[in-house]
Amino acid sequence: MRRIWTVELRPRPGGPALVCPACTAHTSSLTGSSARSAVLAHLACHARADALPAHLRSCQCQARGCRWHPRHRGCAGPVLLALTRDRSGRAWRLADTCAACAAATTAVVPDTLPGSSRPPASPCLSTPTRRSYTRLQERVRVQVRVRVRVRVRVRVREMLTYLGAALPRFTSPAARLLALQCALRTDTRGHVQLPTGLLRGMRLRGNRELWLELAHADWLTLPDFRALPVQVWLLDAAMLDQAPGRRARCRAADWALRPVPLVLPTAAPALRLTALLLAARAEHTTDMDTLSRLCGHSPQQTGDLLDRLVTTCTLQAWKHNRETDEVFWQLSQPQTQPRSVALPRGHQA
Repeated sequence: MRRIWTVELRPRPGGPALVCPACTAHTSSLTGSSARSAVLAHLACHARADALPAHLRSCQCQARGCRWHPRHRGCAGPVLLALTRDRSGRAWRLADTCAACAAATTAVVPDTLPGSSRPPASPCLSTPTRRSYTRLQERVRVQVRVRVRVRVRVRVREMLTYLGAALPRFTSPAARLLALQCALRTDTRGHVQLPTGLLRGMRLRGNRELWLELAHADWLTLPDFRALPVQVWLLDAAMLDQAPGRRARCRAADWALRPVPLVLPTAAPALRLTALLLAARAEHTTDMDTLSRLCGHSPQQTGDLLDRLVTTCTLQAWKHNRETDEVFWQLSQPQTQPRSVALPRGHQA
């Protein structure tokens, strides 16, 4: 089964109309913000209706010769749902794409299939000694903790890339951090309850402009600012029935507040979002276009933010290869502590 769905927003006198060739669906005129929500909801319905087991899904990008992105790095990794927006938001595509090709396109849609992966049980030993059994238990616990950290980082990375496509291009960094917490902490009905201490710790308490920004994008409903804790409803259909469960996603939301090893709890939202994007990528490389889009800034502004991370000793160095548009960075040594004095700016090739 070819799991590729495309939706087009065609201009009309009263506003754009949604057209889907797969189901010959046509809608009446929509406003700009509601059109984006209608597109995401329509594509989500197709993905649920045409669900396939993981072993039957294949990379559709490979079938097209990887012409969806500029550089062919080869298909590799698990098959994910990748969301792509073309022609200034008038054409949207949702397709099964391998992890390598998805990293070079746009956003990975949060998985909605029931999670089935669990830590493997410890091997059974015949008459083990107490010491060897204790060592075995400790080894298993360490492996489980490592797997949990990897899954947490992957969950944050996937949600950030999805929000990069679901939210308007120049959504502020503070609003993106707030949307990330809401997306990871929502229940199956789209209901989110944020403790007052969480918003205070994020230095976002009382900032109504951020809620207005996300509500204007039709991504959530405005909360009652007089009620505590803050409660909102998400309007994005892709946020419902996420996998893994809410407990695992809340663990990822907690990690996003202090993304080891790039922890900047008191920095400005733009700097914290940039550090979070870098910490969520274990390979220490990405495209400048992808990084700037997820930061909500231009490439030049993103370069300035990376320079500031170097001056605070959060990064040791970074480099931009203009021929391939790839950005590489190197983390500071663990014993290096952030300083308030100005250091030489990071070199940019």
